[in-house]
Amino acid sequence: MKVSVAMCTYNGSRYLPEQLESIRSQSHPVDELVVCDDRSKDDTIRILEQFAAQVSFPVHIHVNPSNLGSTKNFEKCLTLCTGDVIFCCDQDDRWHAQKVEKQVAYLQDNPDMEAVFTDAQVIDDDSNPVGKTIWQEIEFDATAQERWKSNKAYEILFGGYVVTGATLAIRRRILPVVSPFPVAYKELIHDAWIAIVLSLQGKIGFISEELLLYRKHSTQQVGFGQKKEKVTMNDRFNRDRRLKLDPLQERADNLDSLQKLLRARQDIPAEKLVQLTQRQKHFRVRSTLPASRLKRIPAVVNEWINGRYKYSSKDWWLPLLGDLLE
Repeated sequence: MKVSVAMCTYNGSRYLPEQLESIRSQSHPVDELVVCDDRSKDDTIRILEQFAAQVSFPVHIHVNPSNLGSTKNFEKCLTLCTGDVIFCCDQDDRWHAQKVEKQVAYLQDNPDMEAVFTDAQVIDDDSNPVGKTIWQEIEFDATAQERWKSNKAYEILFGGYVVTGATLAIRRRILPVVSPFPVAYKELIHDAWIAIVLSLQGKIGFISEELLLYRKHSTQQVGFGQKKEKVTMNDRFNRDRRLKLDPLQERADNLDSLQKLLRARQDIPAEKLVQLTQRQKHFRVRSTLPASRLKRIPAVVNEWINGRYKYSSKDWWLPLLGDLLE
């Protein structure tokens, strides 16, 4: 299998040398590195050119005429790759030496799978481990992994991120299936879209190993696990009600957009989208609850009876009580 690495860069000079060196040091060598730069203003291009002059594999550097943003930049970069397997690559991580070897081996051993992702150890700005993996942060635990293996991956993904693009390897042949990447809403970036489409077809698997160091820092363009400010009990009873309802409205709108995108496709059975419809309706109900606590009761009870509060939280009683009391 010919192996391509698709790297998107934007003002990445601080961490780029570390990532490039980890690509050069792979136990299974890569065959090409394709870089699409989104008009960096730092030393990113110089670093890439120096690296290209030092390695045995070709490095193709493309500077975008205008800024594309992360999702469309990755779409362009993937289409420029010529390998049978393409590794999505961030500019600020560090790969374990056997990352390429193990993910290629998985795809060779599982010819029915079109993509594979992995866990990763989280590091800080100074490359120090923070003591967590990305799967621990997003709670992709043993139970969720078993659900994934039981062909329920798409239901997990309807609830939020699991597949981190920096850990993802795909077969090039699936690009026509997932392209073009939609930009309906900002949370549906390239990795989320690829994962959802392939999960609905049962074509994406995982390796339960930490095969890279994932850098989590304040200047990254996109990423997972961005912590929201904690809402105190005092906030819940004294804040403007729109501060509670607006995020629910946004969630409902996003799920509605995703539903329309998926229903427009011809390769997804309608029955696989039933849960997505239920999720969207649940958040729409919650986002339109009246100000009167008494008048909220019928809608809240109906959502409870139908078991839909599980879509808001595994601790379903907390949002239920919040909807009744806040």
